[in-house]
Amino acid sequence: MSYAYIAIPESKVPRASSPILQHLLDTYASETNKVVSVWRDVTPQDLSFRPHSRSSSVEDIMKHQLLSERRFFGEFLGAPEPAPDQILPESSAPEDYTGRMLELALPRLAYFASKTEGWWMEVVPFFDVKRQRVWIFWRRVLHTGHHRTQLTVYLRLLGKKVPATYGPTADVTWEGADPTTTVDAAGRR
Repeated sequence: MSYAYIAIPESKVPRASSPILQHLLDTYASETNKVVSVWRDVTPQDLSFRPHSRSSSVEDIMKHQLLSERRFFGEFLGAPEPAPDQILPESSAPEDYTGRMLELALPRLAYFASKTEGWWMEVVPFFDVKRQRVWIFWRRVLHTGHHRTQLTVYLRLLGKKVPATYGPTADVTWEGADPTTTVDAAGRR
């Protein structure tokens, strides 16, 4: 795949304590890159946009992303996180949210890289239930994907280009891109 911008290059992703755990770090870095690529297309004028009066605004989603990652990783996975009142950027410019997302993500990679298989498999409190840490991590990744998707829809509704995240979009493609949009493509082996 070919992306216009990569916030966390592969060279900045630390090696996990065990090769079987490397996908956790690679995925978190990749998902952070996807969020940053979407957020980079937000302008100051877009921050207050909401497609419906009961929908979150663009800025609400960006704030929630930063705050909820802090909660998931700090409260449930024990990562050393800044105090909650230090999570949001000092100003509400889109590039400040993007920069803050990256600043918070990099130390998490180092923290998770040091954890063992046994640590990941331990059952810990998660809201009102108990789950394995690895389950909580993947729930967080899915939650991030949900909010990133919200914002890609918002970008489309704002008449903006949608950046490539998992592959080409209607706006961004490259030579060799092969989206699965036909039955024939789905049948390839």
